[in-house]
Amino acid sequence: MRPPRPRTTPALAQATVVVLLAVLGLLGAGAGPAAAADGDVSWTVGTAAGDFGSGRENYRYTLDPGGRLQDGLVIVNHGATPLHLAVYAADAFTAEGGRLDLVAKDATSTKVGAWVHADRPDVTVAPDGSVEVPFTVALPDDAAPGEYMGGIVTAPAGAGEGDGRLGIRIRLRVGGALKPGLSAEDLRVRYSGTPDPFGKGEATVTYTVRNTGNAILAARQAVSLSGPFGRFGVRAGQIGDSPQLLPGDTWKVSVPVRGVTPALRLTGTVALTPLLTDAANSVAPLAVVQTTAGAWTIPWTLLLLVLIVVCGLTAAALAIRRRRRTRPARTGSAAALGPVDQQDSAG
Repeated sequence: MRPPRPRTTPALAQATVVVLLAVLGLLGAGAGPAAAADGDVSWTVGTAAGDFGSGRENYRYTLDPGGRLQDGLVIVNHGATPLHLAVYAADAFTAEGGRLDLVAKDATSTKVGAWVHADRPDVTVAPDGSVEVPFTVALPDDAAPGEYMGGIVTAPAGAGEGDGRLGIRIRLRVGGALKPGLSAEDLRVRYSGTPDPFGKGEATVTYTVRNTGNAILAARQAVSLSGPFGRFGVRAGQIGDSPQLLPGDTWKVSVPVRGVTPALRLTGTVALTPLLTDAANSVAPLAVVQTTAGAWTIPWTLLLLVLIVVCGLTAAALAIRRRRRTRPARTGSAAALGPVDQQDSAG
């Protein structure tokens, strides 16, 4: 064990907690930044200084299948009583709202949480003291290439998940071919219509973004609608990028599109641009992926108006026809009486 790190003042400690929580975003339920601001969390966690440098905000590794490495976690107790904490690793997932979170301690981890092993399952930190906990990253020989996310977590020993935990992110790249990929699935277009027979309505485009590759990606999104032969095209307003999605993760999206012409048949198009972030935090946009789906947009108000007009014209035509049938045939009567008049004149 390395000697304790220099003591930190309480004010600096509280500021450090807030910054770490905002940056890492890896807290369990009930342990958000507000808890740190209220002074409910009496400890902080940080990366140990060593071969990977010092002052790191999180852990980033590149390791081939079957490889091993060692690193360390530093825990500082800012309270006035001894602190007994559990230390464990866990897989990450994209939580509702787009925040990266870690699975609970009793959940089964199959990736980072299974490959990272702390040297001890728990630790006691003296008041106003610090302890470094070494851990090992050991990959199995059959680890699949790609990017993985997890974390190493500290939580009060014997406490439930809602009692607070602090963790540091571990982003791991397993050597091999990186194959980033996104898809838009279950694409649907719903047209809301408009009471104005000659007006434009609103549509809603829903779909699910799925990370189909082996790299951690965000998605830049664009949605458009068009009628037959590409006419009456309209684009949705600006859509925010999706959160970072781990391989296999999904993100549901619902986009309103206004000013849609009810052109009987609409085609909705979703264009996704995968955004790949490298180790230097540089974002590289990849090739755009497009998905389309169709929907009927029948202008019922206009059709009803046309039906009323047609029915009116038909009724008028039938009325005129009846009048012609019941009108006396005056020309025919005069012709029939002609010869009689001539005989009377001859007599």
